[in-house]
Amino acid sequence: MSCKKVERFAPSPTGPLHLGHAFSALTAARHADRFLLRMEDIDTARCRPEWEAAILDDLHWLGLTWQEPVLRQSERLHLYRDAVGRLTEAGLTYRCTCTRADIKAALSAPQEGAPMHGPDGLIYPGTCRNAGHVAMDATIRLNMAAAIGAIGGVSRIGFTELDFEPGRHALDAEALLHNVGDIVLARRDIGTSYHIAVVIDDAAQGVTHVTRGRDLFAATPLHRLLQVLLDLPELLYRHHRLIRDENGKRLAKRDDARALATLRTEGWSREDVLRAIGFQAG
Repeated sequence: MSCKKVERFAPSPTGPLHLGHAFSALTAARHADRFLLRMEDIDTARCRPEWEAAILDDLHWLGLTWQEPVLRQSERLHLYRDAVGRLTEAGLTYRCTCTRADIKAALSAPQEGAPMHGPDGLIYPGTCRNAGHVAMDATIRLNMAAAIGAIGGVSRIGFTELDFEPGRHALDAEALLHNVGDIVLARRDIGTSYHIAVVIDDAAQGVTHVTRGRDLFAATPLHRLLQVLLDLPELLYRHHRLIRDENGKRLAKRDDARALATLRTEGWSREDVLRAIGFQAG
């Protein structure tokens, strides 16, 4: 692993940046020797050029600069398809025609104590895993059990966390099977997913350290597994605290009142934002 710390900020241009985004971007830039910007714009139905322009404007206003050019996932879909193809050729995927309603119905009476939600929402019950021939335009899922078996188990694989529960975290096969499940690798509409795209792009950009919110901590074992399956480098992770409102609710893009653009219009300065998120400059 390089001695230089390469960090990235990777927003989706589907809405305005809020205070939580500001904290994540500033934290990543502070710890980086080289800071990169990536637009995670694979969801073409929701992403808009005007949101990307607004994001760039907000980041410049925060005083952030990055190495050009900005990487855009929408220009790299063929690379993600190739990665999914490699996993398919290895016998580690299957096609799935289940809708969200189908999955919800199948989980309507889960076993006692079985979790219903993982890093990608409802945990898929494996309905199509052994269904045989399925239409070519179906969703593609990772066969988690086959993936774990293909690498001889995961107990010797782990990741290092620098902030939230710092230390070495070994992967756990049971947790991957029951708390993550057969995750979507390629949506039928865009041919990929966040999980595949993020590990491919982190490797391609030479990222060494990933800074992101604690809400994504549960996805990190999956990303580490995908790195092993695709022979990609291991990274270091920093899952920072979440920025919440006065009621303790985590900020999201729907919270327009906390959007940086709104706050700027109301007369907030960069220093006001830093104080609001508890970020010490320098």
